[in-house]
This record gives sequence, C-alpha cells and structure tokens, in this order.
Amino acid sequence: MPSSNVPSPYDPANLRRHYEQAAADKTAGEKFYKLLADYKDRDALVLGYKGAAEAIRARDASMFNKMSYVQDAARTFEQAVGLDPQNPEIRFLRFSVESNLPAFLGLSKHVDEDKEMLLSAALKHPKSGLDPEAFRTVRDFLVGRGHVTDEDAARLGKVSE
Repeated sequence: MPSSNVPSPYDPANLRRHYEQAAADKTAGEKFYKLLADYKDRDALVLGYKGAAEAIRARDASMFNKMSYVQDAARTFEQAVGLDPQNPEIRFLRFSVESNLPAFLGLSKHVDEDKEMLLSAALKHPKSGLDPEAFRTVRDFLVGRGHVTDEDAARLGKVSE
C-alpha cells in the first residue's frame, strides 16, 4: 500500500518546479513532458501544466514536429480552461505560452483576455485564487516581461504576498 506521505508527482508545487526548470533547460523540458504525457485524468490545473509541457516540447522539437506539439498544447489548454475557466494559474500557463508564440501562427487568441484576468486576479491577492508562490510567479512574469503598464506594475508592487 503506498504511503500517504509521498507527495503526488502532480502536486502543484512539484509541477511548478518542473515547469520553471523546463522553461530554462531542454533536458528538464523532456523530463517535464514525460511526467505529464500519459496523464489522462481531468484535474484542470494538472492539464494546464500538461499543456505547458507540450508547448515546451514544441520549443525543443524539430521544425517538422513543432506545429503538431503546439496544436496539442492548444487543445490541452482549451480542455483545462473549459474545466476551470476562473483558475488564474491555468490562465497564466496559457498566457505564458501564447505570449511567446509567433503571431503568424494564429494560436495566440487568448493573450489579451488572459492578461486582463491575471492582472485583475493579482491585484486582488490574497483573494486572487493563487497561493503566494503562484502569485509571485504571475506578478514577476507580468512585470518582468513588460506585459503590464508602468502604472499597473507599480500597483502590483504594492500588493502583499
């Protein structure tokens, strides 16, 4: 019988660590993808991370396979958002992927909508639906990547974790 003290590989903190490592490193990206490739359940947040893993796989794939993996990621994000449309962490994952895709692909349809939802949620923190770690990640991404105005960046800087 498995011990209940062993954290699930799908624990949000574990998935966040994998995502951060995968975003920076190809080998970690492959590991992240393998962790989630066979995930078949319907936990919206885990599906959001699966979409991110598919997108990272596209980043590291040959030109021949890139589009297929990006389309897989888009479908997985649609499923995750469909299951939990108000979850800011899922929206962040989709936003972080779509905001980095070339516009000509036509797969960045949700960037503005997701950015507005994320900004609104982050400004309501701690009632944002994000735990402190996820809030910091979202805030730092929005501000650090220049996705918000200077005024909004200043407002986010005043939000306590």
